[in-house]
Amino acid sequence: MTGKYVIHKHHARKLHYDLRLEMDGVLKSWAVPKEPTDDPKVKRLAIQVEDHELDYGDFEGEIPEGSYGAGRVEIWDKGNYEIINRKERKLILNIQGERLKGNFVLVKIKPRQGKRDNNWLFFRKKE
Repeated sequence: MTGKYVIHKHHARKLHYDLRLEMDGVLKSWAVPKEPTDDPKVKRLAIQVEDHELDYGDFEGEIPEGSYGAGRVEIWDKGNYEIINRKERKLILNIQGERLKGNFVLVKIKPRQGKRDNNWLFFRKKE
């Protein structure tokens, strides 16, 4: 499966990056607290958030104060991706963006008892 890929740089209460993958008719989305990297030694926390409409992938602009996610949104990277392997708790992707290129992994972290099951790790796959 191939689809569009985008990372938004989101200047909200705290600066973070929103990883978005076109999948199942929506943009599956993860909030990444630190700038994504193509260094395979560095793993980034990626917190799965609500899905977004496909047209949101092209959005850049200001989300008004008082609205959910208020702040400036800009496209940090964009391109296409292909799923190399998809399992319930792990995705291996070939990303062909303007900044990130190559095979990346999203793997779901087992939650602590009583905690939400939405934490993943995002990192470049060692070749």
